Amino acid sequence: MLGKERALDICSSALRLSPAEQTEIVLIGEDLYLTRFATSYIHQNVGETNCQVRVRAAYGKKAGSAAATLGQYSDLAAVVRRACDIALLQPDNPQWTSLPAPTGAGGAAAGRAQAVFDEETACCPPERRAKGVAAIAGKAGAHGLEAAGSFSTGIAEIAVANSLGIEAYSAGTLADLTVVASGSKGSGYADQAASAVGELDAARAGEVAARKAVTAQDPAALDPGEYTVILEPAAVADMLSFLGYLGFGALAVQEGRSFMAGKFGTKVMAESVTIWDDGTDPLGRPIPFDFEGVPKRKVVLIDRGVATNVVHDSATAAREGKESTGHALPAPNMYGPMPLNLFMAPGDSSVEEMVASTGLGVLVTRFHYTNPVHPVRAVITGMTRDGTYLVKDGRIAGPVRNLRFTDSVVRALTQVLAIGRERKFQPGFFGGAVVPALKVAGFTFTGATEF
Repeated sequence: MLGKERALDICSSALRLSPAEQTEIVLIGEDLYLTRFATSYIHQNVGETNCQVRVRAAYGKKAGSAAATLGQYSDLAAVVRRACDIALLQPDNPQWTSLPAPTGAGGAAAGRAQAVFDEETACCPPERRAKGVAAIAGKAGAHGLEAAGSFSTGIAEIAVANSLGIEAYSAGTLADLTVVASGSKGSGYADQAASAVGELDAARAGEVAARKAVTAQDPAALDPGEYTVILEPAAVADMLSFLGYLGFGALAVQEGRSFMAGKFGTKVMAESVTIWDDGTDPLGRPIPFDFEGVPKRKVVLIDRGVATNVVHDSATAAREGKESTGHALPAPNMYGPMPLNLFMAPGDSSVEEMVASTGLGVLVTRFHYTNPVHPVRAVITGMTRDGTYLVKDGRIAGPVRNLRFTDSVVRALTQVLAIGRERKFQPGFFGGAVVPALKVAGFTFTGATEF
């Protein structure tokens, strides 16, 4: 970890080296420590320290970017020079306006927002992670199963400075745990994530994965078709992240490739669905500003089913005469702004109550290998994994073989029957999603597997 003083000093040094009219420096540092295990044994224990410097330089309507892994201060001159050279080689971009200037945008809430830094997590020794793995292996072994997965802790820091006066720094800790418990004919999954390692309960995760695996043995075949589904939070977070990627950014709307385009003020999902992005909420994994150094704002995207807003960076905001909402990704990027701290409003149900109220349906633990099919309609495809069950007459009737789904997330969210009252944080790139379980009617499974 560089720390605030050194990180901002590196940014200031890079700015002084640049001859460009405007220059932006983004420093992203990570100290990550990972313990992997399989067949209930630790097989990999690694630590890595990375520091990347990204430079964006602009001359008039020309802008160029370059990035490098920073080893020494002497590396700065080369990456700054490369960004400037690239900018000068570009044709004029009529849509380029300016790097953002410090304006106090984002309000008091953004000003108070802080990433969570937990000293115990920052200094977590490998023995602490190994102890967690031992607890997981013990739970799996008690059920005659083997456990695999990973336990990671670390620090992520970001510093942003530009020649117009922006200067920002944040550092936060993270602790993530994933478990797959396996028998000869089925597996179960559990995960936990937090900013503080003390909030994780490895034994609990091991027990959840093991119990799922026990009930997932010898799955039966189930014909593809439309079913009522009960989606646990890991699956819901996967769907929500694709909505953010495909449609909740302003550039996607401006280019006509978002399901939100032309739909603002109209109902696009069930009235029970409210979705927002908030990088300042400690229930997620907050970071107070984006990769342009602009403070993050809470943005309500779907309000009781109605398409309300999308997120902006400085470029998309300028095109519409608006202010950035603090959702820029590192430059250059072809995707535009993106929500990285998604939330879905809770309901008044539980997974058990959803099961009890279902005549025929499928309970899904999580999705795997999900990919977009039709961006404008937000159609995605993927597989169920590590615990898929048939629900019949209000109870779990038994495990079924994994199924391929192909469906529109927007369509699925128009058919929400129930929403969980409890929500869970699922990690993502510099953020994640806080989501409940969902019960959805008419979810489309297009294929079946042999396992």
